[in-house]
Amino acid sequence: MDYVLFFTFLAACGAAATTGALFSPGPWYRALRKPVWTPPDWLFPVAWTTLYLCMSAAGARVANLPDSGQALALWSVQIGFNALWTPVFFGLKRMGAGLAVVLLLWVSVALTMLALWQLDTVAGLLFAPYLVWVTVASALNFTVWRMNPEARVASPAE
Repeated sequence: MDYVLFFTFLAACGAAATTGALFSPGPWYRALRKPVWTPPDWLFPVAWTTLYLCMSAAGARVANLPDSGQALALWSVQIGFNALWTPVFFGLKRMGAGLAVVLLLWVSVALTMLALWQLDTVAGLLFAPYLVWVTVASALNFTVWRMNPEARVASPAE
């Protein structure tokens, strides 16, 4: 693996992860009703660290392969949606818009995984846990949105 490429992809992941520090869940999210299957708070940084490492390795594995342009373009799209979800959901407190973003993220992750898989099976497999996690995140976003109709129009100043 080309470690310069790995750290380049990891830097992109780091930029996306920074939105989590800038827009933390805070009291607004803690006050929302959530399903009993909501993952515990400690799992989120563990999961995202692991996923970002896998995503970076997958990108680095295919970056120098012939015909990798589509997979790399999709990798860029998914990291964009990844970075967008946190400020929309936690920053703007727009659960419905967050749901739209996370569904676009899910589609882009699935397409990226398929494109990576066609180039390098291991790279595709490295994206599989990410797709599972985004599936859970999508279900959680939808369920929280459904369970909290009064908070759907919350003011970002709250």
